[in-house]
Amino acid sequence: MKHPVRFLSVIFSLTALLAVMGCNTSSKKKDYDTMVARFLIEANEREAFATVTLPVSGVQIAVNNKPIVTEFDYTGVSLAQSDLGKFLVFNLTADAARDVYRFTGSNQGKRLVLFINDKPVGARMIDSAFNTGSIAVFAALPEETLPELVKNLDGTSVEMQKKIAKAK
Repeated sequence: MKHPVRFLSVIFSLTALLAVMGCNTSSKKKDYDTMVARFLIEANEREAFATVTLPVSGVQIAVNNKPIVTEFDYTGVSLAQSDLGKFLVFNLTADAARDVYRFTGSNQGKRLVLFINDKPVGARMIDSAFNTGSIAVFAALPEETLPELVKNLDGTSVEMQKKIAKAK
């Protein structure tokens, strides 16, 4: 060997490159689009931050600017069926379920407005305290779009809950 130092440096470089490539964990590609759901409470005109219009019915609802439920408060989203059609079910964390129970108990007669990516898409009347640990709401969207929407919302919520668990 004419240049053992050069040969060793090439071998060392190749070994280091392979080690780095081997240690590079490829992140799993998401099979969903990130979507954020939040619930805002209906407000009287004096307290209102904005008035929003639901897409299908055209109903206008004045809302507060502080969300009651955010993307950090639900652990999953599923699609359910009733006689009236398909609806979304947001399963809440234990802390959020307790907060929603208290909040809905003292705000009966108002509506929770569902926003997805900052657009109002549905509302739910608070007719009694929500004590099931979930919020069910009809979305004013075509039924054929709901399975994809649920997949995206659920994927986002699972990702958020993993980040929260990692941070603890």
